[in-house]
Amino acid sequence: QVQLVESGGGSVQAGGSLRLSCEASKNTYTRRYCMGWFRQAPGKEREGVAAVWTIGGGALYADSVKGRFTVSQDIAKNTLYLQMNSLKPEDTGMYYCAAKTTGYGCSRLSGDEYNYWGQGTQVTVSS
Repeated sequence: QVQLVESGGGSVQAGGSLRLSCEASKNTYTRRYCMGWFRQAPGKEREGVAAVWTIGGGALYADSVKGRFTVSQDIAKNTLYLQMNSLKPEDTGMYYCAAKTTGYGCSRLSGDEYNYWGQGTQVTVSS
């Protein structure tokens, strides 16, 4: 099974930056999985933010974060990152990393397709 632990959340003013980390269990990056970032604000549905293949490259971003957020990973450390720049109040929410270990596609930001989830890290952006 895959275990995921997020960190790096906090409070920041609009226009600021944060980098989130997601440490995955030891063997996660030995296979071709999808790793994704999702977020959920109070009273709103969970939405996809970004996704990347563990092996083979390629990244997918939600339109709302394109040009501001960048997903990356350190394969040796089994760690996924989300660099968030030019943060806006509407970026506020609980951020989760997730793994999709079934199927062969990694082209949709659909949380229903991901089968392992971390506990989340809170991001709060003030004006």
